[in-house]
Amino acid sequence: MDAEQKNLPNTELSKRMSLNSGSHPIMALGSALTVVAFVLFTVISPDYAGSVFNRARDFISSQLDWYYIAIMNFYLIFAVLLVFSKYGKIRLGADSDKPEFSYFAWFSMLFGAGIGIGILFWSIAEPITHFQNNPFIDASQSMSAEAAQIAMRISIFHWGLHGWALYAVLGMTFAYFSYRKGLPLSIRSALYPVFGERIHGPIGFIADLLAVLGTVFGIATSLGLGAQQMNAGISYLLGIEISIATQILLISVISVVATLSVLSGINRGIRILSELNMKLTLLILALFFVFGPTLYLLSSIATNSLDYLVNSPALGVWIDPDRDSQWQSWWTIFYWGWWIAWSPFTAMFIARISRGRTIGEFVLGVLLAPTVLTILWITIFGNTALHIEMFGDGGVTAAVNADRTTALFKTIELLDLGMLMTGLMATICTVMLLTYFVTSADSATLIICTLISMGSDEPTAKLRIFWGVAIGAVAAVLLYSGGLEALQTASIIAALPFSVVLMLSTYGLCKSLYAEGQQPLPQPTKTITEVVE
Repeated sequence: MDAEQKNLPNTELSKRMSLNSGSHPIMALGSALTVVAFVLFTVISPDYAGSVFNRARDFISSQLDWYYIAIMNFYLIFAVLLVFSKYGKIRLGADSDKPEFSYFAWFSMLFGAGIGIGILFWSIAEPITHFQNNPFIDASQSMSAEAAQIAMRISIFHWGLHGWALYAVLGMTFAYFSYRKGLPLSIRSALYPVFGERIHGPIGFIADLLAVLGTVFGIATSLGLGAQQMNAGISYLLGIEISIATQILLISVISVVATLSVLSGINRGIRILSELNMKLTLLILALFFVFGPTLYLLSSIATNSLDYLVNSPALGVWIDPDRDSQWQSWWTIFYWGWWIAWSPFTAMFIARISRGRTIGEFVLGVLLAPTVLTILWITIFGNTALHIEMFGDGGVTAAVNADRTTALFKTIELLDLGMLMTGLMATICTVMLLTYFVTSADSATLIICTLISMGSDEPTAKLRIFWGVAIGAVAAVLLYSGGLEALQTASIIAALPFSVVLMLSTYGLCKSLYAEGQQPLPQPTKTITEVVE
């Protein structure tokens, strides 16, 4: 790129890029054919497809675990540096822009889109699994008080600052180039400082395609987990069989609901459902806190928070020395792959709802608010289950070992609050699974359509319908071809190619921020004294 291209004014950049925005038939066709081919390949030959996926996962887990770990640590450090740098004062939009949504609506939407279904699935199942066995305890410590604390540390680590830092940086990148620089809301826009006009060719196409595929497989993993747990909830309440057929039926029905929601737009269906999700989340956390071991949970919140902050740096750089062990690949590497695969979807969705916020406000909000809620959520759910195991009659461990999808509902049952309260709490959790399921699916559909439409705020109805159905189809075939193992494998594999685009977009962001930093920041039109007067 020559000097003239590097220094194009924002208005000229916007004009030149807009010529390539709108519906992009090649992008739409290429991404659609890729997903359809994957679905057909998996349905026609599920055993062979499963073996191919597993070989790819094993290679990544054994040879590239250090790479995934390095990426997540880099983004956490980078996010913290951004907050405290001079660039934190830059507004994501014009200097006069104000945020469109309140903090409550903003936090509700970003949390619901980010990890809603996943944390419902794992908030009890994961701590209980680590409570029995993990690389940081020996056999004699299994299911002890020390094992319980380490289990909570690992669980919060997997859902905490590292993942949200990735979302914060990429989301801010999308928002910066779109709202500050006037470029389309697309991953290729972040590559402009690196490749210039070549982003309109194969480079930009590949970048956007990888973002679409990462989103599809990332959200399919969450929808598959959500369908499994929803099946468990319905089974608990109504006695309906837990089976792959039931789970695929649930995915089909809710994909239709999600498609209808995304057709209504972000300010109606998605925002309303996200706020409902948050209210139900706060309600169920309050019920667990009040009717569970309250004093124990109060102590655990403080202990877990401090324990996580002290130990997360060491956990963040830990690589399992036992190369024959599967633990790190099945847990940490799976989570890091899942976060990376989800990042284009969640980051772009957060960018869509964050115009007018400053870089510092954006990054700090995305980094801290969901992490605090995550610590509360995992502590209240996880430590309630651990309290039942260590000080009560037990039963959660056996349920997790038999079927992880039943962990949440078995814990509610073992609180022994009577039929009415038990049924109420189980119903609330099932409704939460439904609303988080719909919110994740419709948000992902909207973002995929936005990517394919080169940043259009209003993708066509045909695109929304196709991708609403396609996301459900991918989740269904992954369940069909291997259940939980296939879902985990898809996330790990999808993350690898997109990680290259991710790093290039960050380099583009750094170049653009540095160039803007050479200009004096705009001064307020009025002095503080004039404003007060």
